[in-house]
Amino acid sequence: MKLILARSGAHAEERADPDGPVTGPARVGTRTKELTSRLEPGDIAVIDHADLDRVAGDALVAARPAAVLNAAASITGRYPNTGPGILLEAGIPLVDDLGPAVMALAERTPLEIVGGQVSARGEVVAKGTRQTPSSVADALAAAREGLSVEIERFAENTLTYLRRERDLLLDGVGVPDIRTNVAGRHVLIVVRGYHYREDLAMLRSYIKENRPVLIGVDGGADAILDEGWKPDLIVGDMDSVSDAALAGGAEIVVHAYRDGKAPGLERVRSLGVDPVVFPATGTSEDIAMLLADDKGAELIVAVGTHATLVEFLDKGRSGMASTFLTRLRVGGKLIDAKGVSRLYRTRISNTQLTLLSLAGVSAVGAALGATSAGQTFFGLLGARFDDLWSFMGRLFGG
Repeated sequence: MKLILARSGAHAEERADPDGPVTGPARVGTRTKELTSRLEPGDIAVIDHADLDRVAGDALVAARPAAVLNAAASITGRYPNTGPGILLEAGIPLVDDLGPAVMALAERTPLEIVGGQVSARGEVVAKGTRQTPSSVADALAAAREGLSVEIERFAENTLTYLRRERDLLLDGVGVPDIRTNVAGRHVLIVVRGYHYREDLAMLRSYIKENRPVLIGVDGGADAILDEGWKPDLIVGDMDSVSDAALAGGAEIVVHAYRDGKAPGLERVRSLGVDPVVFPATGTSEDIAMLLADDKGAELIVAVGTHATLVEFLDKGRSGMASTFLTRLRVGGKLIDAKGVSRLYRTRISNTQLTLLSLAGVSAVGAALGATSAGQTFFGLLGARFDDLWSFMGRLFGG
């Protein structure tokens, strides 16, 4: 397998040996999604992320690091997470289970990776396991065998959430008032989840025709801005949305804990914005759906939200049980646009289209040639071609 690595700087080079040494400056981050926003091609990403999920894997691949060093185990065996496989498929080396020592590395420290050994300025700082496609496949197979335990745990969390939040789910008790007019309108909720960019791009015509209320869940607000629109509402704990999005004029709803604590509240107010606070258990995408439903949305279209068991487990939170119950509450109003880009992705290449067009032209020509009118047309066309050929001969023949 050929491995593509980026050098320190910005240029990529090919390495014939996938187990060869890798060098680059360290970029350290305790939160993977925050780290990916400042990674540059050729950096070595240093993370502490047990059960590396698909969204984190995609974000790391997009940043094009030279390698990824994980202080934790990228696959703990809790469930079959797909992040490590995504990194290896992209040709990015992954060294696992290095321990907390790597998180103490200073930013931009020059590193060298040989096998599972990490050195800084000639001194070994940590040793771990350099993952391979076969080692990842074996770990995922073992994780699938233990998935039943996670299913039972998920069911227990769902019942606990139902008992705790039944008034909110059943009667809308605790949903705050907002100034954005939602009643009778379509609502598009954007979460930075799987394939959100592609799916959002596929909905451009829908957005132009229906002009839905645009709700960005944390970084989903930036995804809306990237497509050239402005969010009407931004909902979340404000840990992954840009200052530009928050200060762009959208109404802000800060997701708070049930005890009223809201980690993102101070940040929003520091930008001169007066937000609405929504205390609730569960995830920010859940309260966005509950808010839209409670305020009378006619239809809720969700992009990038979580729907499958593995996606729930990717979040690593018991609160993901709320998503299951929220979807039951919203019911027939909800349309999940996840995967719409793959549904409509063309499978016909340009070459095939060209050949198909030529075949069509040939068929039309054959049909014309079989008729007297067609034969007359081709005769006239041939005469015109002969005249043109004679003219070109006289022009260039002197």
